[in-house]
Amino acid sequence: MKVHIIGGGNLGVSIALGIAKFSKNNQVTVTRRNTASIQYLSEYGITVSSDNKHTIQEADVVILTIKPYQVDTVLAEILPVIKGKTIASAVSGLSLDMLQSKTNNEFAVVRIMPNIAAQFGESATCISFPEQDREKALPIVDLFQDLGTAPVIDEKLMDAATVLGACGTAYALRYIRASMQAGIEIGFDSNTALAIAAQTVKGAAKMLLEEQVHPEQLIDRVTTPQGCTIVGLNEMEHNGFSSSLIKGIKTSLKQIKG
Repeated sequence: MKVHIIGGGNLGVSIALGIAKFSKNNQVTVTRRNTASIQYLSEYGITVSSDNKHTIQEADVVILTIKPYQVDTVLAEILPVIKGKTIASAVSGLSLDMLQSKTNNEFAVVRIMPNIAAQFGESATCISFPEQDREKALPIVDLFQDLGTAPVIDEKLMDAATVLGACGTAYALRYIRASMQAGIEIGFDSNTALAIAAQTVKGAAKMLLEEQVHPEQLIDRVTTPQGCTIVGLNEMEHNGFSSSLIKGIKTSLKQIKG
């Protein structure tokens, strides 16, 4: 598949690197107005250009990883030269109906919500598309499955997917940072504390994904009567650990919905 990514920011670059590293038989182009900071992508076989239309006629799918205010300008530039292409949008808040309207219902459209872990093959990418575009959307689902997981969801959940899967990266990192800080307090140097905290989260996530069980079932394996784990968990809950996280996620969703 020939993939043309418009928007060489953090997300666009992460997708490009993920495709280059973890997906086979694809050609990737990334465009950005100022390409100086992404020239290194060429080392991975990725084409870099400041021209949004550079070889776009050869693309199978055009992925938009731009800001919402840039959509109309970019579409006006590329639509005349991408007849028959599939457009996949990672633009926050841009619904499929809106994208279809902006493209005059002349293109197959897909909505994607990856996160920046795509470059490590670990993105949780949620995808939705109109039923009439299923045939052209499924290769994109396959592509993002190479970059992690890619569940197809109802579009009405896309804003929620943005919070849980994309914003969620920051939430998880904040937990790791807090664990690192605690590790320093109890005696570790910062590098060792960070390494232990990050690997512990990675291991916990892998267990959940491999065993497909409720988190509490795994927590039960770690907690013992009168042990140090349960008293720590209870202290965190007394101070609002779970409720704070839930409130934060819901607040982020309110921000997206305006």
